[in-house]
Amino acid sequence: MHYYFAPMEGVTGAVYRRTHHEFFSGVDKYFMPFITPTTNEKLTPRQKRDVLPEYNEGVPAVPQLLTKSAADCIWAVNALHDLGYPEVNLNLGCPSGTVTAKGKGAGFLAHPDELDRFFDEVFAKCEGISVKTRLGVHEASEFDKLLEIYNRYPITELTIHPRVRQDFYKGKVRESDFAAALPRCSMPVCYNGDVTTAADLHTLEAQYPQLSGIMVGRGIIADPALFREARGGAPAAREELRGYLDDLYHGYSELFGSAGCAVSRMKGHWFYLIHKFEGAEKLEKQLRKVREPWEYEVVVNQIFTLPFRP
Repeated sequence: MHYYFAPMEGVTGAVYRRTHHEFFSGVDKYFMPFITPTTNEKLTPRQKRDVLPEYNEGVPAVPQLLTKSAADCIWAVNALHDLGYPEVNLNLGCPSGTVTAKGKGAGFLAHPDELDRFFDEVFAKCEGISVKTRLGVHEASEFDKLLEIYNRYPITELTIHPRVRQDFYKGKVRESDFAAALPRCSMPVCYNGDVTTAADLHTLEAQYPQLSGIMVGRGIIADPALFREARGGAPAAREELRGYLDDLYHGYSELFGSAGCAVSRMKGHWFYLIHKFEGAEKLEKQLRKVREPWEYEVVVNQIFTLPFRP
């Protein structure tokens, strides 16, 4: 079974991918946060800082696109293939209102006929495209029509998040709808949604042995050694986690040219990681309020004096 790291905007950028890959094994692919192709058929400087091969050296990374324009998708897919990426992922799952209002991400699922025409144009000129999708916009029954479309095209792998757009990330995943759809998928299928422990991974593997992969996002931010542990390796150790977080902090400081900006990014990681320390509630509140690098460093030093949950 392949294990994939889900893309998370503002979290799993190039600095994060390189640092995580250096410290923790077990990830078969890191999916990059989506980029939106520009109409002038060029990658922006910001996009280049994330997708150019020199920023992902040694990391099994997969770029992801967010678009509803076939022309924009075609040039971007071929440009990314030319950079050395054999696979490009298309995002049809993002539920954000700012994305779906433009008919992109999960918003594209509301227009299956338009999506069909999009695929027809894109696959006539591109290959090596995987897709990440939800079950629909309002109801899981919408997936019947969507799957008819997906099955007509050479999608290399279909990652299914078993929720509809209106669910966002709330409530339980619609597992019965996923189970019903899985046998009707003609392409390899990856599962994504609410996996947080090694036991969750093993349960899915036993329940759906035909899966090609399992994708995890928030769960592996919260436990960076999750995939390693699921493969029989050791859980994250205190010293290992400290080195990982220190390298992340320094990497962000270099990227942004400011330790202050790095503090803001690190607070996003600590939101998921703080649970690994017993009795961290008071320090968690302090961490949310820090602004200056020295304040952040003082609080982190205090956190690492607390009992550690491996």
